[in-house]
Amino acid sequence: MTLSKKLLLALAGTGLVAPMAASANELASLGGNAAINEYMQQQDVDRFRAWESKNQVTSVNQFSDVQPTDWAYQALSNLVEKYGCVAGYPNGTYKGGNAMTRYEAAALLNACLDRVTEVTDELQRLMDEFKAELATLRGRVDGLEKKVGKLEAQQFSTTTKLRGEVSMIVGGVDNWFADVVTGQKLDAKTGAISDVKKRTNHNKTAFNYDVRLSFDTSFSGKDLLRTRLRSGNFNADPFGSSGNVFKLDKAEENPTNASTSTVWIDRLFYTFPVGKEVKLTAGALVRNTEMLSFLPTAFSSDILDFFNLAGATGTYNKATGAGAGLTWKQNVAKGKPFAAFDLNWVSQTAERAYYAESTTGAFENDSAQNILAQFGVKGQNWGAAVAYRYGSENAQLRDPNSPSSSFFRRLGPGQESNSVSLAGYWVPLDVKWLPSISSGFSYTNYSAGDTARTRPSADIWSWMVGLNWKDVFVKGNEAGFAIGAPQYVTSSNSTSASKQTPGYMYQIHYKYQVSNNISITPAIFWIDNNYNDLNAGSSTWGGVIQTTFKF
Repeated sequence: MTLSKKLLLALAGTGLVAPMAASANELASLGGNAAINEYMQQQDVDRFRAWESKNQVTSVNQFSDVQPTDWAYQALSNLVEKYGCVAGYPNGTYKGGNAMTRYEAAALLNACLDRVTEVTDELQRLMDEFKAELATLRGRVDGLEKKVGKLEAQQFSTTTKLRGEVSMIVGGVDNWFADVVTGQKLDAKTGAISDVKKRTNHNKTAFNYDVRLSFDTSFSGKDLLRTRLRSGNFNADPFGSSGNVFKLDKAEENPTNASTSTVWIDRLFYTFPVGKEVKLTAGALVRNTEMLSFLPTAFSSDILDFFNLAGATGTYNKATGAGAGLTWKQNVAKGKPFAAFDLNWVSQTAERAYYAESTTGAFENDSAQNILAQFGVKGQNWGAAVAYRYGSENAQLRDPNSPSSSFFRRLGPGQESNSVSLAGYWVPLDVKWLPSISSGFSYTNYSAGDTARTRPSADIWSWMVGLNWKDVFVKGNEAGFAIGAPQYVTSSNSTSASKQTPGYMYQIHYKYQVSNNISITPAIFWIDNNYNDLNAGSSTWGGVIQTTFKF
């Protein structure tokens, strides 16, 4: 027998004998003989053991009534040849079809256990032969146990996991005009001024970062308490403000002080299930789109915010603040299509945390109330949803193509908004060269405010179509193209802002997955009519190289 075969035999034998020997010891610990004596007469056991010894066989072929075609032939052969604990009758038969008394079963089991423990001498010789190897393995196991014990002792929590995401973004635009010089008069419709030299041009390349650290705590395995810390150094123009069409998904201004890069808490909420189909969420800092069962899009470049939200930013406005939500998700077999309904409320952070001030309160009309409802159906590779959002005074639109807050970025005194959207997507399962297709649109109606001249009524539209290709050039990489029109005004009761020519926006990106935790995404985007800030309908393009680390 070779060394390797002996080692395998030793390991296999040890694994077999250990549980059976343990069973024998357990029987003894329970008072085996005493228990049997209470159950049967000891003389019957002694007579059976004598009969067993006299009629013991060494091969299953000694039984005249056991054939190789019998279903238990191999089992009997193993018991006889390996353990020698099967006995027959004096006439050379096994009589496998006869019933066995409980007395016979107890005695035969005891005999088998006795025979198995006898084999340990041979196993001991094999263990002695490989003593050095076994000692090495035992040392490694002991070392591993110490390391595991150290990790358990040093972990900061048994219920909380830390997840991190760091994004470093190099980017810029060709021209982005904002920050008018004092004394220059603006055109109310286009945001233009007579002297372009009096506008600040945000056209330099910048190096920005965004850091997110999420502490996810679960007390039952099904609930979630999320506390997220965030820091970044983005300015409003052109990438950091949710009032810009070039708002980046990873960019966010510091809500406490835009000129510094301090750390702040941007998520604090608790989610828990109620039964198998309902989930409730409540928190002091929660986002309405994150309380949805799913977002109806497969386009997820993480570059321009507008395209990430299915182009339906009238409803999916990422309102963040104090809020609560309910999600119902149909309980179906895994992989089967399901229906879902979501309803949530958020008192939005708009310039100042209105909901947190005792002079205003979280439930007042001017505290930027957002009520979002969505009904959707989702399958294995497709999904669609219709959504509705109500907004009150100070609630904000997301990524509008509008010159200033005095028009349609944020609701003014006495204004209300109603938004509806329809969005969906399809992802190919087998054909790799086909792209996923995502599309969506939204319609928003603004009512006139207390000052109709500066806060007019309006009808606002937006839409997008996006394509994503998976495994482009290298497995794990992806490419994408999207086209759409950020929110533009089609009609208004204000003569100075009655109608806008839509600004058609495009994005091309390629995501290179360096590893499971690192990705690099270069992207180019442009819009032919840019009404943001002081751009007055000019054509504007930009680009970024975004590197993201996840841990």
